[in-house]
Amino acid sequence: MTEEQNKDSSTARVVAPVFGAKELRQDPAWEWEFATALKEKHTREELLGLFSQYRTQEDPFNTLLRRVIFRAMCRKVGHEMTVCPDVVLKHPETMEFGDCSFIGAQTMIQGRFDGTCRIGNHVWIGPHSYFDARNLVMEDYVGWGPGAKVLGSTHTGEPVDLPIIKTSLIIKPVVIGYGADIGTNATILPGVRVGKLAIVGAGAVVTQDVPNYGIVAGVPARLLRIRKTG
Repeated sequence: MTEEQNKDSSTARVVAPVFGAKELRQDPAWEWEFATALKEKHTREELLGLFSQYRTQEDPFNTLLRRVIFRAMCRKVGHEMTVCPDVVLKHPETMEFGDCSFIGAQTMIQGRFDGTCRIGNHVWIGPHSYFDARNLVMEDYVGWGPGAKVLGSTHTGEPVDLPIIKTSLIIKPVVIGYGADIGTNATILPGVRVGKLAIVGAGAVVTQDVPNYGIVAGVPARLLRIRKTG
């Protein structure tokens, strides 16, 4: 090891997890009642309009109202959800979020009117992420790096004399297993299942299933090793 490498190694430090070790605190009953009242009073379009009014600010009041309106818009939202500024949703009525989930700033989640999007408990989604969430499941304790993406559909490209964008779409399910970690700017392609407690390297393009405890990296992603044996 060179002197410079040794210096870098000596400055690294291990600290306790913050989000992953967070204990759940239940939201007060009035928040749930407020969300229910909004849902009963307003159309989906009106709720999206209300959400946009509080989308950009980071102060506690705007953060609170984002959570309340988010709960009114979505099919299901658990306790203690954090919605950061400039999050964009398409068809939130198809989306379910578990307890203690976190959505980073400028994330876009694109659903479909007849789609399925289920995001589990204690899921952390970094900023600038994108989800084609027309058939998406993220299980509990998933860590999602900033800028990472899910592509859940592809065009058939047939007939070949048509522009690709005019050909039919094939929507395939994407599943991210319990406790998996997806690196910054990684891309998960349609039909892929990432196994539990697997790691996807930064910038990887995942075209095939990742086994439980697997570590993959590269373009296209390749299996480097299994974190657990036996």
